Amino acid sequence: MLTTPTQSSVAHDQRHYDIVSIAFHWLTAVLVVTLFLLAEVWDFLPHGTPLRHSLQGLHISLGILLSATLATRLIWRIWFGRKLSPVISGPPYWVARGAHHLIYALLIGQIALGYIFRWTQGEAFSFFDLFSIPALISPDKAAARLVGDFHNFLGWTIIVLVCGHAVVALLHHYVLRDDTLKRMLPNRAKHSSF
Repeated sequence: MLTTPTQSSVAHDQRHYDIVSIAFHWLTAVLVVTLFLLAEVWDFLPHGTPLRHSLQGLHISLGILLSATLATRLIWRIWFGRKLSPVISGPPYWVARGAHHLIYALLIGQIALGYIFRWTQGEAFSFFDLFSIPALISPDKAAARLVGDFHNFLGWTIIVLVCGHAVVALLHHYVLRDDTLKRMLPNRAKHSSF
């Protein structure tokens, strides 16, 4: 039997992002952390080993997945996602908003650098061996080293910002005791029977 949501449940829904936005948020987080860890792990492996090559292939495929996820996430956020009122105001609001925009900008830059890095290396660029990304740039080993260094630096920058983002979310939850973190978690009350 279908029921109409009560005034209380509708108000409660307005305190959470929609499930698609939440899924995109956590998928992005998992991909970013996984991509970073893969790059750090293969750095400890000798060049030319099968495991190093496999980890790099996985990194490339997940990077392509991140680019599709981020593009879809931004489209969803701009046109379809639930818009919530800010929990904070004044300078803290503008700092938080600026940090979010910076993370998005750095992720877009990191994805672009990843593509350029692979193209300048002149190596295979495929998504789990299902399809290949055609090269838009001629191989250039000197450029590849420079782009690779920027890609690595930006990876560390993103991880530091993402860790800061997580720490601030936990600070809101455990110290300030507001609903900032809960907004990005599924609304369990909607599915609860009590």
